[in-house]
Amino acid sequence: MDDEYRQRLEQRLEQLENRVALLERNQDLIAAGQRRTSLRSLWRRPPIWTFEQYPPRLLNLTAFPSAPAIPAGAPRIAMVTPSYNHAQYLGATIESIVSQNYPNLYYHVQDGASIDGTIDLLKSRGDGISWKSAPDNGQSNAINLGFAGVDSEIMAYLNSDDILLPGTLAYVANYFMSHPDVDVVYGHRVFVDREGLEVGRAVLPPHDDKTLQYADYIPQETMFWRRRVWDRIGPIDESFHYAMDWDFILRAQAAGFKFVRLPRFLACFRIHDAQKTAATYAVGVKEMGILRRRVLGFDPTQLQIRRAIAPYLAKQLAYHYAYKLSLLRH
Repeated sequence: MDDEYRQRLEQRLEQLENRVALLERNQDLIAAGQRRTSLRSLWRRPPIWTFEQYPPRLLNLTAFPSAPAIPAGAPRIAMVTPSYNHAQYLGATIESIVSQNYPNLYYHVQDGASIDGTIDLLKSRGDGISWKSAPDNGQSNAINLGFAGVDSEIMAYLNSDDILLPGTLAYVANYFMSHPDVDVVYGHRVFVDREGLEVGRAVLPPHDDKTLQYADYIPQETMFWRRRVWDRIGPIDESFHYAMDWDFILRAQAAGFKFVRLPRFLACFRIHDAQKTAATYAVGVKEMGILRRRVLGFDPTQLQIRRAIAPYLAKQLAYHYAYKLSLLRH
C-alpha cells in the first residue's frame, strides 16, 4: 500500500468517524426535541446545551442592560478573532467589538488565507482594526499568532461567527478593576441562528470548580482573563483543535486562578451547519477524553460523568426557569 493511498484511506476513515459521531449527536438532539415538554428530556438535554429553544425571533439589543460608564484609566483589552472562510459572519463579529467604543482596545483578526471574500471585507475596515491573512496551522495557532507581542491587561478571543453584546467590554473592565482578586470571568450567553435571529438563552449558576473537571460548561465567547493568567500557564495549546478552550481553562484552574460567573449576558453563540463545533465533533470527543484523563487520573464512564455534573445541571435548570419567570434579571 503506497503512502498516497494510505493517506486517502485515513482521511476517508476520519470523515466517516466524524459522520457517525454527528449522527449520534443529532439523534440525541431529535430525541430531546420530540420530548421537549417532559422532565426527562430536560434532564437529557438541559437548557445550557440546548441551542434551539424556541422559534427564531429578532435579537433585541435594546432589551439588555445599558453599558456602564467606562472608567478613567480603563485597562487595555486585547481581543483576537481567528478566522477562515467566514466572510458571511465576520462582519457582524467585527462590528460587535468595534461598536463598543471601548477607548483602550487592541483588536486583531488573524485570518488563515481565506478565499471567500474575507480579505476584501477586512480591507474595507480601513485602519479601524488590525488584521493579517496568511496560512496557519488551525484555530489554536491563529489565536496565538494574534496575541503574539501584544501588551494588554485583559485578554479574550471571539470566534468569527460569534458576537459580543453591547456594553460587554465596559462591564468586564469595571468588574476587573473593582475585583483585583478575580482572574477569569464569563457570563450568560444567547444562541442565535445563521441569520442572527435569537433561538435560545443559557443562564448559568455560579462557578463550580468540581463540575468543570468533568464537563466544560463555560461559554468561551463570554470569557475574559487577566494577562497574568496567560503569562503563567502559557498560550493556547496548539495540539488541541476542538477543546483548546477547556484545556486553557483547566490549566488556569489547576494553577489556582480565581473564576467568577458574571450576572450578565455578554455574548451570542451562533448556530449554523458549518460551525467547527459540529464538523469536528469526533475529534472533540477524543480531546475531551484526553483532558479528563489528565485532570481526573482515570477515564470516567458516561454514567460517572452524568452523576458528577448532575448537581450543577440541576442548579442551571433552576436558574433557567427563574429567569424565564422573571425571578432573576440579567
